[in-house]
Amino acid sequence: MALAWDLEVHVNGEGVFYVNREILCSFSGRLSKLLTNESSTSGTKPLKAFFHDLPGGAEAFELFTRFCYNNGRIQITPINICILHFIAHSMEVTGVDSSRSLIKQVEKSVDNIDYWSWPEILSSLKQCQKISALHDSSLILDRVLDSLVTRISTRSEASPLSSSPESSVFRSSFDTGSNTSAKNSHNRAWWFEDLVILNSEMMNNVVNKMISQKLEHVKISKFLFYYVKSKSNDEKGKVIEIVVNLLDSLNRSSLSCKALFDLLRVSMSQDMSNCCRERLEKMIGSQIDQASLDNLLISSPDRNDSLYDVNILLRFLRHFLISGGRTSLPRLKKVAGLLDLYMAEVAPDVFLKHSKFVKLVTALPDSARDSHDPLYRSIDMYLQVHNRLNEEEKMKICSAINYEKLCLESCKHLTQNWKFPSRTAVKALLFQQSKLKSLLHESNHFKSLNDDGRQSKEGDQIVLFAKKLDPMMGNEKLRTHLQGMQGRVLELEKACKKMQNQMTKMMRSKTTTSTSSRSLPRLCS
Repeated sequence: MALAWDLEVHVNGEGVFYVNREILCSFSGRLSKLLTNESSTSGTKPLKAFFHDLPGGAEAFELFTRFCYNNGRIQITPINICILHFIAHSMEVTGVDSSRSLIKQVEKSVDNIDYWSWPEILSSLKQCQKISALHDSSLILDRVLDSLVTRISTRSEASPLSSSPESSVFRSSFDTGSNTSAKNSHNRAWWFEDLVILNSEMMNNVVNKMISQKLEHVKISKFLFYYVKSKSNDEKGKVIEIVVNLLDSLNRSSLSCKALFDLLRVSMSQDMSNCCRERLEKMIGSQIDQASLDNLLISSPDRNDSLYDVNILLRFLRHFLISGGRTSLPRLKKVAGLLDLYMAEVAPDVFLKHSKFVKLVTALPDSARDSHDPLYRSIDMYLQVHNRLNEEEKMKICSAINYEKLCLESCKHLTQNWKFPSRTAVKALLFQQSKLKSLLHESNHFKSLNDDGRQSKEGDQIVLFAKKLDPMMGNEKLRTHLQGMQGRVLELEKACKKMQNQMTKMMRSKTTTSTSSRSLPRLCS
């Protein structure tokens, strides 16, 4: 008597199925070809077949056997449609006609995807996620992704009419365990929490579909940042690599600078590739003008080197200039303001090397700053803390100062600042007297001052005095000459103040005269 089953099928090491060879081969082209050359059994010993990479594993093969034993009929639902699709292709269940072709039945069923509910779409997507052959192209997966993204783009920011029970449970547990989630609830769309349950590979597929369907990049970037925050520490490493690649494909204007810095700080505790880290730093650097001082103060990986990571800031600045930041003067000036604040913070750091500080003060072009007063104050602080630098090292730092962009008060302070090299004091004095002379010349309508050549002579004496200074002379002798120059500048400053007082008195006199004349009665003609 023939056995009711004559084929033993082992599936992915997950399970063994005892089936009728004839029934299954009548539907499966793959099994039919596999067993063609096998000798027929005498009924005493069944044949064996082994599958090691069957998509969907034992669960999928069980659905396939039910289809075969039910003469090519099975209920297709959003929950099992993906797994049926993959097993149908793997087992080559094409059939002679459409009634016996599982592939065609599945394709016909997916045409009704527009009538699926949101929870059914999510269930189908999660079913696809379980299948090991997910990387293979799939009509069903593509249709599910299309439907998912279409609903996201057409629905309002409010929650959909029907939500997934599973995602609701997840939402409740996630919000309870995360204060960040509760605080940022107003920043997320209704679909964020439903999609954070996806693994990184499926999330990558979903976001790429969003990009291809031109979903707003701002929404996509917010979801990606939220997705990273939702993952546990042991998941973040792989997730960040994928998220950074996806963010890099979005418009830079859609990315939050603060969120990028948050991502950077998380990534520092993960094992990221150099390529991924550089890509993230480029994204940050391209919009560093949107950062805050707190964003820039990143702890140094080596505290013996410096308190803050100066190297990463220098890389940000380089990426900013390369990305076109140099051509936008308002953005460039904003970055310079941030850099000045940063230097004021790091200048007192006793571990900050001279070479690093030189790179900081020379990182931006001169056009980035209208005033060099903040730069001078940072250099002053650095020289005060690092008082063992030689003259050459000090000059490298001071070479960044544009004395024409120092106010009179800063110039005056520098000339009396013995922490600075003597040669910088000479330059400061020259620019100080030049500014004072300019103020005097602007008031040339005061004839009494123009006729008195004393001020010009004082200025000329300072220039001549400076030309006599030899850069190689000893410090003490040079200081003595500088004191003489400072005295002459003070005299010029007094003359300037005297002139300004006279101008003020004259303007008041004019105002009084003008008021009096307007108050006179008009004569009759």
